[in-house]
Amino acid sequence: MDSLMQVVNFGPGPAKLPRSVLLELCAGVLSPGLLDNLFPSCEIAQKLGSSFHGLVPLEQALLAVPDNYKVIFVQGGGCGQFSAVPLNLIGLKAGRCADYVVTGSWSAKAAEEAKKFGTVNIVHPKLGSYTKIPDPSTWNLSPDASYVYYCANETVHGVEFDFIPDVKGAVLVCDMSSNFLSKPVDVSKFGVIFAGAQKNVGAAGVTVVIVRDDLLGFALRECPSVLDYKVQAGNNSLYNTPPCFSIYVMGLVLEWIKNNGGAAAMEKLSSTKSRMIYDIIDNSQGFYVCPVEPQNRSKMNIPFRIGNSKGDDALEKRFLDKALELHMISLKGHSTEVTLLSLVRLAPPCSV
Repeated sequence: MDSLMQVVNFGPGPAKLPRSVLLELCAGVLSPGLLDNLFPSCEIAQKLGSSFHGLVPLEQALLAVPDNYKVIFVQGGGCGQFSAVPLNLIGLKAGRCADYVVTGSWSAKAAEEAKKFGTVNIVHPKLGSYTKIPDPSTWNLSPDASYVYYCANETVHGVEFDFIPDVKGAVLVCDMSSNFLSKPVDVSKFGVIFAGAQKNVGAAGVTVVIVRDDLLGFALRECPSVLDYKVQAGNNSLYNTPPCFSIYVMGLVLEWIKNNGGAAAMEKLSSTKSRMIYDIIDNSQGFYVCPVEPQNRSKMNIPFRIGNSKGDDALEKRFLDKALELHMISLKGHSTEVTLLSLVRLAPPCSV
């Protein structure tokens, strides 16, 4: 067990859980009904209902969620929300149109998915590479758009918004999966926020959705009930059998964040850790190269190449081999990219 605890996971996806949470999991995993879930039996349903009702106030406290918002826990991850968002919101206006800001792989995938349900307007000229956020003054927002969508942090490309876009009163939707609870956020600026728990607040399997009350009830007729925000909110996230273990883990991590200073403390921690890496890159005289524009660099994920801007295969292999010897895993970049980047995962619970 001790040897496993010394592994440092830098994976661009799921982050390392805090050690205290792992220790609590070791004891809690044998709790009756946690894994051998018999839902919808009365006993398990009652237990899960209590867990949900306990988590929602904690979530609201950590983010200061206003009273006119619902917090729901669903399955399907961020990719599920790429469909759920347009299915629930694109019908807000008759034209079935939505504005998308595309700054990396995940917002690009979300925009492609939304095209199945309506017209998608990319608000800026297509980027030649995902290394920056287009100047908001150049965005061409459509007055007919039902909502404006963006991804707060692109895990593959290391591009992060350090501001909330001004969308002139339109409904703002944000994928916060990879920087959720890494800093305080004014929830009232958004219509919908969603986040896959595995990035910062738990294990894969559960997704947090925060939706404003007045946006419930506009789902398209073809929207499956399991993706309908109104249905899930009306059933306290228990419309279908929930991912019990993932919810349990998330509860432990939320408590850990609360007990360690909340979102403000996580922001300070993320800034400190990311600055350590960026300082090494910037002071390496070009040996390490980060392709992202300095003003848009992520505090969560740092892509870099070794040797030059295109990378030296031999040096990068040597770097990865040596890192593995030191129990530093998952430093190789995302496999879906033509150019593989080395990525450093710096989510708050992860140690450097």
